[in-house]
Amino acid sequence: MTDRGPGRLSGKSVIVTGAGGVRGGISIGKAIALLFAQEGARVAIVDRDLEKAELTRLEIEENGGEAIAIMGDVSADDDCRAATARVATAFGGIDVLVNNVGISKRGALEAFDEEAWSHVINVNLKGALLMFRHSLPHMMSAGGGATVNIASIVALLSNGGGLFAYGPSKAALLALTRDIAVRYGKDGIRANAIVPGFLYSPMVNQLAGGALDEEVRERRRKVSPLGIEGDGWDVARAALFLASEDARYITGVCLPVDGGASVVSPLTAVEMVTG
Repeated sequence: MTDRGPGRLSGKSVIVTGAGGVRGGISIGKAIALLFAQEGARVAIVDRDLEKAELTRLEIEENGGEAIAIMGDVSADDDCRAATARVATAFGGIDVLVNNVGISKRGALEAFDEEAWSHVINVNLKGALLMFRHSLPHMMSAGGGATVNIASIVALLSNGGGLFAYGPSKAALLALTRDIAVRYGKDGIRANAIVPGFLYSPMVNQLAGGALDEEVRERRRKVSPLGIEGDGWDVARAALFLASEDARYITGVCLPVDGGASVVSPLTAVEMVTG
């Protein structure tokens, strides 16, 4: 991070869910929290793991930013209500909400696990709804605000990997984003979503069972027309744009951050990887 000065989010109060620090690389949530703080925002890190949230808070403060860490389960209405109330009290309101937290479970459909399905849907979809619901009054009292929802490329394209709850939860998150944009646009509230593609991040590596070695990562790079690998910072930069006044005339957008992979036809993708 560089020295902070007046930035695109100067004076804004921001919530980022699932922004706790992790070992082995920087997550999307942490990158968003760090970049937003660098751009002048006061950042609330909401995470079920308070220790990880504190790691991000400390890093922000070490770089001259302002942040608080809050322990909370976004799938629990009481936790969402308490978290947003604490942020509004500490920062004097809520201007931006980034629904970043996401979980996933793999499994064969033949061995359908209803409890696992409900858990993923509750965190990824209901959690975004609850956090927005409780942030909404604060945004409206401020005359407007912005929410940025972090979805996934599997909301648009299946990878056939058994993510039977994760993909549907992220696809529904895109629909929720559009509904919020249409319903609350007249209140000065913008809602947009980001669709990350083949990034390298701790969560992606975990979902792959730690199997993202250099050979696999090279194949993933080749699928992108740009021929490069994305990371959490790429999503953070897109989130910064959508949260800022630079995007004042943009709402209801689902923005792929995938190096162009989602526009490549299957046959071309094969040629790009094997050619």
